[in-house]
Amino acid sequence: MKKKTKKWVITFIILDSLAIICLFLFYGPFTFIKDFLVTNAMSTMSHKYIARTFYTDSMINDVLKNNEVIGLTNKIDTSAIKIGEIKEQTTYSSIYEEQILKKDKDNDLYKILTIEEDGYKAFLAVIYDPSRVELVSSSNKGKQKIDEIAKENDAKIAINGSGYLFGPNRTKIPTGAVIMNGKIIYDNDIVGGGNGGIVGFNKDNILVLTTDEPQDAIDKYGMVDAIEFGPFIIINGKMAQFKGDGGLGKAQRTAIAQRQDGIVLMLVSDGRQYSSGIYGMSIKQMANLLLRYGAYNACNLDGGNSSIMYAEGEYISTPSKQEGAGGRNLPNAWIVKWKTNSEISEFVFLF
Repeated sequence: MKKKTKKWVITFIILDSLAIICLFLFYGPFTFIKDFLVTNAMSTMSHKYIARTFYTDSMINDVLKNNEVIGLTNKIDTSAIKIGEIKEQTTYSSIYEEQILKKDKDNDLYKILTIEEDGYKAFLAVIYDPSRVELVSSSNKGKQKIDEIAKENDAKIAINGSGYLFGPNRTKIPTGAVIMNGKIIYDNDIVGGGNGGIVGFNKDNILVLTTDEPQDAIDKYGMVDAIEFGPFIIINGKMAQFKGDGGLGKAQRTAIAQRQDGIVLMLVSDGRQYSSGIYGMSIKQMANLLLRYGAYNACNLDGGNSSIMYAEGEYISTPSKQEGAGGRNLPNAWIVKWKTNSEISEFVFLF
């Protein structure tokens, strides 16, 4: 009888101690656990219940107020972008400039850098000719994965584009506006990301970020291909201000950016691979990394399980398995074309 009583007492003490430790971690003076759990859970579509299991709405709102992006709304200076031939150099101002400007052998179109640090693994595609970047739609009403979109459009590189809503029969409907070939093909009032606006390329192959209405962006900047998302994280070389880690937690991320020399940067990171020590990027980390590599203008795109990079028949980032192999179905994608429209026209003319 005494042995049973002793075991019961020990079990009670252990459980009581665990309960105290959990209460201390979740509700104590150290905010790391609370911030991590709330910002990560509330940035997802299907896991918000995790934060609401442990915290009240008031507590969640307090965490989010202390972790947010103070978005940039200043007018973009398109004249600062000087697109020209990227020439090899003998000396570089930094190791990051060397990584960007020193082209791979036998590939003048692009290179992909792998950056693994601070709990994230990111892939930075460096595209030397911005005229090859184009927005393409899924030809199957948002029921195509990134590899199908890339192959159908003869793309060298493809990353996810718009955020989306579910339509009839699990189709994917883009959130916000979508501009293709200078015309608005979608426009609704639901915009993902917050503190953003229209992001895309104009007729001069300059990445434009603007809070103008879609038609005004076309009229003012000559927008050709664009989506609506946010937040804007770098404008005119100035990074947005961040409270905490930016409020979206650490997860898979996607961003598009352009340097002053016209080089386009496409960034995708892995995340939520906790057993491998890959937690993902915060939006603040993403902005810092892009600024390090010379981004002059940059915008956050849809992240989480939508984030994906595909290049020349291979998945560069790790695709989500939420909708089967190959990641999520997507409404559209940013691609890097093998040939520009003018090159295709010249090829057809020859035959």
